[in-house]
Amino acid sequence: MYWRPELLVALAFFALVTVGLVFASNRGVALHYYKSVYWKIILMMLAIAWLTREHKDFSKYSISIVLFGMLVGITALYNKFNGIGMVEETRVTIGRHLGSVLGDPNDLALVLMFPFAFAVGLALTKSLASSHRLVGIIGTPIFFFAVLATQSRGGLLGVLSILAVFGYRKIKSKVLLASLAAITAIILFAVAGIADRKSGGAAEEGLDASAQGRLYAWEAAAKMAVENPLTGVGIDNFYSNYYYYSSHWDGLNHAVHSTWFGVLAETGFIGLLVFITLIICLLVSTKCSLETIINYQYWRNAKEQAIMTATSESLLAGLIATIVSGTFLTQGFTWPIYIFAGLVVALAQWTQANCTNKA
Repeated sequence: MYWRPELLVALAFFALVTVGLVFASNRGVALHYYKSVYWKIILMMLAIAWLTREHKDFSKYSISIVLFGMLVGITALYNKFNGIGMVEETRVTIGRHLGSVLGDPNDLALVLMFPFAFAVGLALTKSLASSHRLVGIIGTPIFFFAVLATQSRGGLLGVLSILAVFGYRKIKSKVLLASLAAITAIILFAVAGIADRKSGGAAEEGLDASAQGRLYAWEAAAKMAVENPLTGVGIDNFYSNYYYYSSHWDGLNHAVHSTWFGVLAETGFIGLLVFITLIICLLVSTKCSLETIINYQYWRNAKEQAIMTATSESLLAGLIATIVSGTFLTQGFTWPIYIFAGLVVALAQWTQANCTNKA
């Protein structure tokens, strides 16, 4: 077993969430989500962390993530072109009529961040097998345009973050990088049609309804944590508690639309502190693994070095994108962060076992 620091912090967070079930404001809702979804996420993270052992495993993960992600991206684009499951007339979703987790355009954009980072990593890494690079080259535009179709501002920030991470590592001139980032941001928001959104578009004056709604939700989250500082209101309980803590009631409960405030509301201040510690540990571990892989001089073959470099760069870009987009999207208790966590633990363990410099 790989009892690394980041894994121990993740287990501490799981323990806090589990204990919080006892003190949840609505135990039925909390238990239902935990039993139907969250325990599977925990098991999946541990399985990825402990079963990923060889560089071939990372290769298979990278390809699988992109290929299966392409199915989601292609479906999103198909729905966009055919006007299926649209929100506010212009924002694409998948399976909304079925109550799918991809039935919200923001959640769909979030899910696409994960394979998008790996697609860019495969496309830009030299010495990879041609089939791997081809998958990345094909997948990158699919994910790019699928995210644009969601018209999610958090998703667009995630795309920019991924491109910025790879740009920072590939482009030597930082002035050129900053200029390209500014131009890309302007083009992205224009092409995505953000101004045409029913909520958060150019037609709304001042602070738009989407942004104002987030502020109301974040205020409610803070109040939940203040009243329940040690355990929060319980996992998946923000929505059902919104009415009791919001200063603005429009007849509907709302999602929190922020990973940080969602964790704060549902696990309290201690839970948020442990969660932030987990994210920091994952970032530090990924960066250390990447630097070790890049500086290692005794590779058995170029393809092994290439796939491990692509994996580590993709994980770093995906993590940063998840953090940035997560400020405006709810993902504290959904699968992407935990898949990243499992892969980060596995990568760190592999790096420690295989990249110790020889005398």
